[in-house]
Amino acid sequence: MRRLAAFAGGFSLGVFLARYLFREDGSLLGAGAALALGLLSLGLPREWRRRGVVLCAAAALGLGWSWLYGRQVQGPARQLAGRTETVAATLCGFASESDFGARAPVRLEGVPGKVMLYGGRELLDLVPGQTVAGEVRFQDAARIRDEDVSAFTSKNIFLLAYGRGTFTAGEGSRNSPRWYPARLARAMAERIRLLFPGEAAGFMTALLTGDRGRVSEGAYTALTEAGLNHILAVSGMHCGFLMALAGFLLQSRRLQALLGIPLLAFYAALTGGSPSVLRACVMLSLPLLAVLTRRENDGPTSLLTALFLILLANPFAAASVGLQLSFAAMTGILWLTPRLYKRLMNERKRGRVFRFLAAAFSASMGAMVFTLPLTAYYFGALVLAAPLGGALCLWAAAGAFAFGLAAVFASFLSPPLGALLALPARGAAEYILLAAKLLSRLPYHAVYTANPYIKYWLAYVYVLFAAACFFKGAGRRKYFLASLLAALTLVLTVRLNAARYENDLDVLVLDVGQGQSVVLASGGEFTLVDCGSGNSWRNAGETAARQLRSMGCRRLDRLVLTHYDRDHVSGVAGLLERLEVDALLVPEDEEGAGPAVLALAGEKGVEVRFVTEEERLAFGAGTLTVFPPLGDSGDNERGLSVLASVGDKDFLITGDMDEGTEAKLLETYRLPDVEGLVAGHHGSKYATSQALLEALRPEIVCVSVGSNAYGHPTDEVLLRLARQGCEIYRTDLHGTIHLAWNQEDSHG
Repeated sequence: MRRLAAFAGGFSLGVFLARYLFREDGSLLGAGAALALGLLSLGLPREWRRRGVVLCAAAALGLGWSWLYGRQVQGPARQLAGRTETVAATLCGFASESDFGARAPVRLEGVPGKVMLYGGRELLDLVPGQTVAGEVRFQDAARIRDEDVSAFTSKNIFLLAYGRGTFTAGEGSRNSPRWYPARLARAMAERIRLLFPGEAAGFMTALLTGDRGRVSEGAYTALTEAGLNHILAVSGMHCGFLMALAGFLLQSRRLQALLGIPLLAFYAALTGGSPSVLRACVMLSLPLLAVLTRRENDGPTSLLTALFLILLANPFAAASVGLQLSFAAMTGILWLTPRLYKRLMNERKRGRVFRFLAAAFSASMGAMVFTLPLTAYYFGALVLAAPLGGALCLWAAAGAFAFGLAAVFASFLSPPLGALLALPARGAAEYILLAAKLLSRLPYHAVYTANPYIKYWLAYVYVLFAAACFFKGAGRRKYFLASLLAALTLVLTVRLNAARYENDLDVLVLDVGQGQSVVLASGGEFTLVDCGSGNSWRNAGETAARQLRSMGCRRLDRLVLTHYDRDHVSGVAGLLERLEVDALLVPEDEEGAGPAVLALAGEKGVEVRFVTEEERLAFGAGTLTVFPPLGDSGDNERGLSVLASVGDKDFLITGDMDEGTEAKLLETYRLPDVEGLVAGHHGSKYATSQALLEALRPEIVCVSVGSNAYGHPTDEVLLRLARQGCEIYRTDLHGTIHLAWNQEDSHG
């Protein structure tokens, strides 16, 4: 078994090297280097020689396989990118709503892998196996405009196809048994909607089927902030629940082994076959095979074999965040959890409650040790409440899964019986959601990498506990001391970061992609101007809330929305779920997203003020002036402008108004020379006019921009700014931009 582990580990290492180090054609060079290292391994001592050769040879195979897969599978798909074709495709999953209609995974004849098809809402009425025909324009799924992404390729999707009109639907193979798992998942989701009310319905749908699209913004936010969102992502925990339920019903280890493997395969298909599910299914199937073949099972071998099989099927899955988190968590559970549990038990007899809590805490900590750096890197957060959340909620998740599954299947035969069985599942779900909301309100429940010192604190904590592990003697006291030092330095780190924002005026133009969100802070008061992104993979509300919390803001004094375009308001829902807001200042124009934003503000008890005339507000050490709409056509021209001033230092935000409305702003109000300016409309050539620049003479201009198809910022604007002598900062190049002024300063 250990030889299998060495081979599987070496192959996986080669694939990861291909994805993150050598890339594409460089993989062949890497394969040659790995083979050379294998030959050098022949000179190692005998006990290391075989392992070294196997490891290096397997790594060379992994590198070579990555190159070959990219050439034979991704290559043909890339050749279609940029072309417009008339195609016939077969749906291989149900469609889901997108920003401008619907999207569905499909397969095209002659194209390896899957294609994500974007079209109208008529796709939502189709079922897997049906065919659609129509004209589409292809785009490379690995590179969207100017950003490299892995969200699609890690799922074996190498092309995006955008419909150029309506599609013609056909029956195809809709009645084929291969689509039964997907259709059962849809039927289960409908039953769950009938059995469970409110937020519990979305929670149970995600728990049982892996479909998180029905989870409310509030529930998802609370679970994320409490470190419990892994309950929503079908993984080893859910597969473990399923096998435990099967074992309870079958009461035979051998019968469980015979039926368990096909059951796991069906469940993987039902829940979408994500890398974390496949990992769990393979890891649970190997012990079942060991029972049938009377072989010894080995945890590390099972883990590495699962990784090998997933990467063999699709080497691009190495870039999947879910896969990395899943395998990191299992590594910690296999290596650290037993040791931690043993220390907590301390070879003494303990009660059942203590043993259960110790087991839950040990499992959470084991998983957390290896996943914490990944969550910090990918999601910008360290959820410190996660171990407590695991101890409080994992037992409830098991109950919700078992009773929820029983209720759903019982409801197909007897709706009253299903409703009865749903009661304990509903109670468990509501308990988890309540616990998540309470944990998310605890001070220091999470810290965020918006605080740049957090990454150094995290490294310090790892070194601290590693030293405690290697230091002999002192028993538990060394871990208590390490924990105390970690807590004290965390408080110091948080306070040190907050001190960075104690200037008379701090301005942060947040990196939210193609959108706008600007934090203004002065004298302990906080204002956020706009909160949106046009990039669907960006959550501007989450970004803004985490930045504000890292600055010491616990309650936002006011949120100003210049207008209601999506790229300025899409994150409002996420912001209001994460942070309390006192007042919302908006223009009277309520078209587009306006009614939804105002309704949400009403639900959260936020005071709404329509700005119809100039408002001059006290703001910390200075003032905040909000100018009413001046244009008469188009949402962009009927927006607000905001001027933050402290002493003789001023910073202006004009939203998306064009040069004509800028001229009206200059004619109507007496504006000062400004030290800072946010370029209008993300750097559009129709905004930030020469007249505005000459009147305001800004020293620094910030462009809030991300991946886009509009050409923002345009060369015309950049040239105008350069000729004016402005310092130019762009969020797509520089990330979040922080400017600070004090009344005695001469520059930001």
